[in-house]
Amino acid sequence: MKNKHSSPSQDALAPAFTKPSKVYDQDFVLTDEYRAALPDMQNADAQQIFGANVPILKVGISNFRLPLRYITPTSDTMTLETSVTGTVSLEANQKGINMSRIMRVFYDYQDRIFTPDLLQDVLLHYKKEIQAHRAQLKLDFEYPIMKPSLRSGLEGWQYYKCAYEGKVDDLDRFRKYIHFDFVYSSACPCSSELSEHARESRQVYGIPHSQRSTARVSVEVAEGEHLPIEALQAICLEALQTETQVMVKREDEQAFAEMNGAFTKFVEDAARLLYEQLDSEPRIVDFQVACAHLESLHSHDAVAVINKGVPGGFTGQFEDFKGLIR
Repeated sequence: MKNKHSSPSQDALAPAFTKPSKVYDQDFVLTDEYRAALPDMQNADAQQIFGANVPILKVGISNFRLPLRYITPTSDTMTLETSVTGTVSLEANQKGINMSRIMRVFYDYQDRIFTPDLLQDVLLHYKKEIQAHRAQLKLDFEYPIMKPSLRSGLEGWQYYKCAYEGKVDDLDRFRKYIHFDFVYSSACPCSSELSEHARESRQVYGIPHSQRSTARVSVEVAEGEHLPIEALQAICLEALQTETQVMVKREDEQAFAEMNGAFTKFVEDAARLLYEQLDSEPRIVDFQVACAHLESLHSHDAVAVINKGVPGGFTGQFEDFKGLIR
């Protein structure tokens, strides 16, 4: 039997629960007091860190996009869609960073004309605003260059996958890089000789195999020097010769076949030819090249990596060969 004098239930003593509204308030006015009261978990103390309390090499934002202006050798500018990755270092005892500052700081420079040197200003701003020891920035874009056909006199736009990259270390030392993809045809020297052998010895017609290939050229530009994208393209063209074509008529196709016959190359040849040209450019202090040939003979690809070997520079570490296959 229930006791008449028993205490009220805990539910009866609990305050009434008000269900939160699911209606978006378009008339809400943000005040300074309200903003100041908002929780800021990224700046919480070290006790709020989950996992090991250790430094993080890079933390930031990848692939925020916006149109940026770039300068050409003729002092014209072009506006290109750009994918930006901005990161900073994070020390132990720091919970995190305010990610939006990566983007907000960058937007302060959105109306500037972008060169690798401008990245230094952005990176130093990152370090000051986010209070980081190191900062890194990379801009990925497709850069167009008007290219003539081989014999027909036509012209067309060739687009090159490019990136500007900058790094600032603990002592505010700045290093600038350009990454550039050059797409070319690689005709196999072995297949060429075998085809000629069949023709000469047995009067059998054969076609040497060739394939679309890509060289990803990464260079560190010397302090105080400017290296246009057009100059890097010219270096690659001088080394490899057989760049894929934009505008092609029959006379151009015939010329391209002749060119492939004149400049057959294994992937090893491509890497060494690029090394020779890059090493002779005084504006480049360090470089690395990764080549991939999408073999038409084999069911696999032929790849090679080469670097200058500067201490503290490019290490030759490269694994993204699939990213080179177009």
